[in-house]
Amino acid sequence: MYKVFLSLGSNLGDRENNLMEAIKKIKDMDEIKLTKVSNIYETEPVGYLEQGRFLNMAIKLLTKLAPLELLNKLQAVENLLMRTREIHWGPRTIDIDILMIDNLKMDTKELTVPHPRMLERAFVLVPLMELTEEGDFEGDISEYIDNCKDKNGVVLYKKFEDVVQD
Repeated sequence: MYKVFLSLGSNLGDRENNLMEAIKKIKDMDEIKLTKVSNIYETEPVGYLEQGRFLNMAIKLLTKLAPLELLNKLQAVENLLMRTREIHWGPRTIDIDILMIDNLKMDTKELTVPHPRMLERAFVLVPLMELTEEGDFEGDISEYIDNCKDKNGVVLYKKFEDVVQD
């Protein structure tokens, strides 16, 4: 079984519902066991700035799926939730990124793991820090967060337990 960390983001439509629908669809896959979910954070856009604020979170799961199989299934979830790729780093109903798969390192045309820009993005690292345990991550996540340019733009939006109870 692979231990996998994903980042989820949304800034179009009902952002919170988009995140919850993505989690539900991932959780419902036979080959995946969802083990932990972060709180939700509201964040400033990065890259393309002419767009609305994002809601971001991270999830931890276990799967037997090979990395590219997992990527294909996650992209199918994005497609079901009407993800379009019109502007690089542009607005989206849902974005699901594979951050880490155990200690695996791979760099192919389709997938790079660990995610190549995750250490530069507080909107990824802050929720990820809630999920990691000793040995999951090389180094101190809080030090990476301190060095991120976007660290002041990551604000707690809602505790995950509050979302589930709503």
